[in-house]
Amino acid sequence: MTKDQFRRAANITQSLADKWFDPVKTAMNEFGIDTPKRQAYFIAQVGTESGGFTGISESFNYSVAGLAIFGTRLTVAQRERLGRKPGELALSPGRQMAIANLVYGGRYGNNMNDDGWKYRGRGLKQVTFRDNYAACGKALGIDLVNQPELLLTDSNAARSAGWFWKANNCNQFADAGDVAGLTKRINGGNNGLDDRKARTKIAESVLCQA
Repeated sequence: MTKDQFRRAANITQSLADKWFDPVKTAMNEFGIDTPKRQAYFIAQVGTESGGFTGISESFNYSVAGLAIFGTRLTVAQRERLGRKPGELALSPGRQMAIANLVYGGRYGNNMNDDGWKYRGRGLKQVTFRDNYAACGKALGIDLVNQPELLLTDSNAARSAGWFWKANNCNQFADAGDVAGLTKRINGGNNGLDDRKARTKIAESVLCQA
């Protein structure tokens, strides 16, 4: 895969391709994402997770209605209190932290008061929860439990996505052409499925032509 192929497969700007091509290619090599189809599916899924390779730290700048994505983890009253109101440009860091702690607290190793915020989604895949930070850090040889911000470097952001892909046997879904199954494996549901399908179609058209 060349840088130009990566740019077109990911449907991103040249500057983003310049930033991400080497880290992504290195992560693919490290974690066995080693066929054009696997690479296309990886690029597509990571593209959705990162907003087109533009974001590697989870935002909680949700409107009141947008907080419905978290289902029953927030009550109606909590959504009204914490969500962004009409006319507000962005939620304060304090309100975003409160949302993260409510929706991510008490699960997968997030046992301390602010663990939901501390171990919010980071990296191209948006690794989330203390247990996943610990497992990812062990695999990458870095201390993500005590330094979660290490996932914000380009190299670790890409490597963490590659780690998750391999740890969750995502190649099997790519090999089978199963975008829906892959999406469920990656985020536990169908969030962004239409976007993931569209990105996969573009990536395959670039990388998988005979």
